[in-house]
Amino acid sequence: PIALVYLEASMITVGMNYDVRKGKEQIFENAFRGVLRVMQEMPGHSGSRLYRDVDDSGSYLIVSEWSDRDAFDRFVESKKFKQVTSWGEEQILTRRPRHTVYQS
Repeated sequence: PIALVYLEASMITVGMNYDVRKGKEQIFENAFRGVLRVMQEMPGHSGSRLYRDVDDSGSYLIVSEWSDRDAFDRFVESKKFKQVTSWGEEQILTRRPRHTVYQS
């Protein structure tokens, strides 16, 4: 007899919250496009979307799907990610980004 073992992948969803300085919204959105290109090249990335708060134009949420936490951590620590983000240099953000990980 053949035994079949089903292992469910533990996908994660990451909510990345960013508060952008007034007047820097377009710079942030353009930078997100660069970050998205890097994400799409990373193993384990399934998809991402950018949302902007309708009541606070400087408040953004990126929702990103990953195969697991390690894949997301490798993205955040990657050279490519650091190359496309210049939050500090450009003084784009009002505070540090906040990331929340949700596991299915």
